[in-house]
Amino acid sequence: MTRSTRRILLGLAFAATTASVVAPLLGQQGGTMTEEQRDVRWEREKELQSLAVVERKVMMPMRDGVRLATDIYRPKNAAGKVPIVFVKTPYNFNYWDVRNGVPSDMNAALTAIKRGYAYVVQNERGHFFSEGNYDILGPPATDGYDAMEWMSKQNWSNGKIGATGCSSTAEYQPAVAAQGHPAFAAMNVQGFGAGVGRVGPYYEQGNWYRGGAVQMLFITWIYGQQNQVRPMFPKDTSQADLVQAARLFDLAPQNPPVDWGKALEHLPVQDILENVNGPRGIFADEMPVATGGRMIQRTPNDPAWYKGGLWHDNMKLEIPGLWQMSWYDVSAGPNIEMFNHVQRTAPKAIADQQWMIIAPVAHCAYTRATENTVVGERSMGDARLDYAEIMYGFFDKVLKGESNTRVDALPKVTYFTMGSNKWQSADRWPPAGAQPMTFYLTSGGKANTLNGDGTLTPAPPVTDVPDSFTYDPMNPVRSLGGNVCCTGNAITAGAFDQRKTQSREDVLVYTTEPFKDGIELSGPIVPTLYVSSDAKDTDFTVKILDVYPDGRAYNLDESIQRMRYREGYGKAPVWMEKGKVYKVALQPLNTSNYFAPGHRLRIEVSSSNFPRFDRNLNTGGNNYDEAKGVVAENAVHHSKQYPSSITISVVKPKAQGTAASRQPR
Repeated sequence: MTRSTRRILLGLAFAATTASVVAPLLGQQGGTMTEEQRDVRWEREKELQSLAVVERKVMMPMRDGVRLATDIYRPKNAAGKVPIVFVKTPYNFNYWDVRNGVPSDMNAALTAIKRGYAYVVQNERGHFFSEGNYDILGPPATDGYDAMEWMSKQNWSNGKIGATGCSSTAEYQPAVAAQGHPAFAAMNVQGFGAGVGRVGPYYEQGNWYRGGAVQMLFITWIYGQQNQVRPMFPKDTSQADLVQAARLFDLAPQNPPVDWGKALEHLPVQDILENVNGPRGIFADEMPVATGGRMIQRTPNDPAWYKGGLWHDNMKLEIPGLWQMSWYDVSAGPNIEMFNHVQRTAPKAIADQQWMIIAPVAHCAYTRATENTVVGERSMGDARLDYAEIMYGFFDKVLKGESNTRVDALPKVTYFTMGSNKWQSADRWPPAGAQPMTFYLTSGGKANTLNGDGTLTPAPPVTDVPDSFTYDPMNPVRSLGGNVCCTGNAITAGAFDQRKTQSREDVLVYTTEPFKDGIELSGPIVPTLYVSSDAKDTDFTVKILDVYPDGRAYNLDESIQRMRYREGYGKAPVWMEKGKVYKVALQPLNTSNYFAPGHRLRIEVSSSNFPRFDRNLNTGGNNYDEAKGVVAENAVHHSKQYPSSITISVVKPKAQGTAASRQPR
């Protein structure tokens, strides 16, 4: 038994006898937990200590000498060597809750131990106790590989590692898997869009862009992450002293709160973090990291994107995968395309070990689904699923070689259809039998606002009577709900009634007649627009909605296209000429939604969706370093010559009994 372990056990014994004395003092120190919650934390920690060999603040060396702080939990008295569940994260996993004076929630580690796994959790470089400079998805391809090498060589490891996590705790996994380390045997990626650089029609460089426009979510997220100047311990600090120090300092930055609804309005965009007195770092500054920093200044095909930890579709990915996505996350489209890419390109034995789940929730909110799951303002009904059983069944199958009834019966694709509010199954995506259905934009030239004359029809109009609107970047269309994450108080993800947005003159609205028979839209949605502008460069946005008989219009998905990139993201920008009409196909949108009889399909077209996306200032300049824009007169054309359209994927009703049954929990 190590000295640090003895200290911890003595501390636990002492705390168990003095909790009634300590608790009132903790309350005076700013703790927010109840006594009952504290008791649960202590009991979990005591149980973990009784079942696991605990090694905390192990400083795992990387190839360049940087050491990453790692906590290791492995089953006591295991019959043999064990597989590893690995979690690599930029977030705080300190074993001690310094603000409440109790152990942190050890449930994840405890669950892994009880299932016969070692549990290893590690901070990315540049975060908390880990050394080095932070770069978002900068060095994890090498750091992840080195961690696999170190773990697989431990005398208690069976040489098989499965990674799990959501968001930034998942996004490093694909690029590391592409390195081909033999110990990396299974990945469970959840809400992992920021790890995908380029795949199929999606050229987002980790959700930094959509259609060439900057997704502003990273500005708010990086505010709390790019802590290049931070307290660190000397390299010769012992492990025992680091364990003790973790009871006093978790090194979590305490950033002042920011009203992001206002802060994101600041121009130029590159100065937003400086304007809120945020830390210097990779967002706008040159930094001593692999990619060089200055993210806001990069174009979609900047070489810096290929120096970090993003996965691109020219990289092999041949590893069993459990993929979790959600309809109101920022990244459903590229995540689905990546799953399809692996199914198409991996060897059959690997392609057959891919499972995808798409839930009707916001970013990483899978387990927060309830019997009545409300996302934004729209009820999805009972959207719960037994995610933990599925994940450990997947790991049991791949890492232990055990047959698992839950996973053996799991369809390759499990997806939730909103509107009918049910889980369904398919062998692939889009589901078998999905057929394209195209609606064409038409109007008498007055599609502006909800009360205009814009319609969606089975055939394009003969004559072009374009719909025009004024786009003023100083008065952009405001984001309302949507498929977003990480924007602070600026945007709330989910489905919201969009009629207020549709009252604006710079929003064009096109709607079908009510559906006589219900239809299921499950799969990609491709908007094709014919547009013109008097500006050198501008944006066009599209939003797709389900309109209820009472008029409520709930958003399903949305996209944007920056016109300078309409001919490709790896090409030089192309500018618009006044009076010339251009064809532009936006990146596919994605959803699964049942339009009940009497419901209608609607799209919105405009030139801004702010602050979901940065405003195009219409100048043709860099945009990120500009503070003034110009007003653009934009138009959407629709006729046989200019057949602006929306093509959806319609799935015929399944025979009774083929839909996925309610999953056990």
